[in-house]
Amino acid sequence: MKTDIEIAQSASIRPVAEVAEQLGLKEDDLELYGKYKAKLPLTLIDKKKAARAKLILVTAITPTPSGEGKTTTSIGLAQGLNRLGKRATVVLREPSLGPVFGIKGGAAGGGYSQVIPMEDINLHFTGDLSAVEKAHNLLSAMIDNNIQSKEGNLGIDPRTIAWKRVMDMNDRALRDVVIGLGGTAQGVPRETGFDITAASEVMAILCLATSISDLKERLGNIFIGYTYAGKPVFARDISAQGAMAALLKDALKPNLVQTLEGTPAIIHGGPFANIAQGTNSILATRMGLSLSDYVITEAGFGSDLGAEKFFNIKSQAGKLRTNAVVIVATIRALKYHGGVRVPELVNENLEALKRGCENLDKHVENMHYYGFRPVVAINRFSSDTDAEIELLKEYCEEHNVTAAVNTSWADGGMGAIELANAVIKASEACTDCFTPLYDHAWPMEKKIETIATLMYGARNVEYTLEAKEQLKKISGLGLDKLAVCIAKTQKSLSDDQTRRNRPRDFTVSIRKVELSSGAGFIVPIAGSIMRMPGLPAVPSAEKIDIDDNGLISGLF
Repeated sequence: MKTDIEIAQSASIRPVAEVAEQLGLKEDDLELYGKYKAKLPLTLIDKKKAARAKLILVTAITPTPSGEGKTTTSIGLAQGLNRLGKRATVVLREPSLGPVFGIKGGAAGGGYSQVIPMEDINLHFTGDLSAVEKAHNLLSAMIDNNIQSKEGNLGIDPRTIAWKRVMDMNDRALRDVVIGLGGTAQGVPRETGFDITAASEVMAILCLATSISDLKERLGNIFIGYTYAGKPVFARDISAQGAMAALLKDALKPNLVQTLEGTPAIIHGGPFANIAQGTNSILATRMGLSLSDYVITEAGFGSDLGAEKFFNIKSQAGKLRTNAVVIVATIRALKYHGGVRVPELVNENLEALKRGCENLDKHVENMHYYGFRPVVAINRFSSDTDAEIELLKEYCEEHNVTAAVNTSWADGGMGAIELANAVIKASEACTDCFTPLYDHAWPMEKKIETIATLMYGARNVEYTLEAKEQLKKISGLGLDKLAVCIAKTQKSLSDDQTRRNRPRDFTVSIRKVELSSGAGFIVPIAGSIMRMPGLPAVPSAEKIDIDDNGLISGLF
């Protein structure tokens, strides 16, 4: 079979104006970025129409290192719904260059369930991530300029600055750096570092903002550090929010593209779910709900990360109502959680599959906490045997869980018809199912411990002295009523990436707590998770190339 990029490059791509017609839009409604990409003006959002549409969240079990096809399933499901005569749109996050050139690959789906133009989407797209990076680093430059300058100097204590710089690349050498060397004309020397752009608070703000004015207010609320006198300093204190918002003017608008079958796809924002909130923007979701009857969206990694943050942060900030939840499961991932080594996942192993179903149980349980009876999408791979598929289907039936086999990677929308029918039924049965996991008014420790014990299955939470001091300072700022966005490994339900399946009787260790006051949450950092990833020993970048005709190869 062809590779993903070969399938995408051989597809018949329609002008984006034709795709927009399916949403009731004219070419004049679009801001075109060439023939196949467009920005959607925020004036197209209609709250009354959006309230009538159905929102479907796609999440997953704990993934293997290469992922389990959550984006592929989301795209296939949207294509399947359209084949059933429903007006559906898939709303996704934008890929980060870190995974594209690292180990995980792009985020445009796979096989015959992809969004196109695949190369553009996986690389620079419409420049949104670049705008986020520039806006973030503008604030960094203004902070150091204020420290250096005599005029307007706020007396910021460099030792307290919490704001790093960002880059949209996996580069571990930039995690900890010293800047300002070379003499007094080069600035004030201090320790700092880089995060990946997807972890930027500006990215989080872009995805949670509901208008230009809301964007500016949130940017102004970014916490920088303290003065020597102990006074907190925010971005508004150095008048950074206006210029930052100006850089994000176009990035705030969602992007319209298409799937291989011509289904409308809105792609916007790209935070990671392990180190950020992991969902596309509120504006993109509202746009999809305004223009279609069904919106399929996904949240990064497993339900303990992306889905938890989708419900506790995004849904409440955007007042979104979800009608159904899909949990993507694969035979290979369940066998992995059952103790099978990665090279042996292609071999049939029913006993390991049974053991690994404990991981699926936990993710189903997680959605029950929010009031949902999820549909399990069994994303079938060519190595899966009939006996394995049948065992998993029987397991779900025995546990009163609806399951549907999804073959949309190989068969496009036709391969997701069974899943689409199950989702329609689930969404019609759920008009107002959502139950919040915690109250934002609770103490910060109680919110953190609720997530850790209920979503992860931990016994308790322990904090370093540094983390305790940071929580105390956040409380002193009067910001203890914010939401919680825990940064944690995606490779395990616990904070230890080596613990597979469903760990029990473990302690979550919070080593530090960062404040994202503009985004509206705190970020407790669990275990050894890094907010600037590194490249693997053999990065995907080594396989990517371009020929004299401009044809790119090696993307996946």
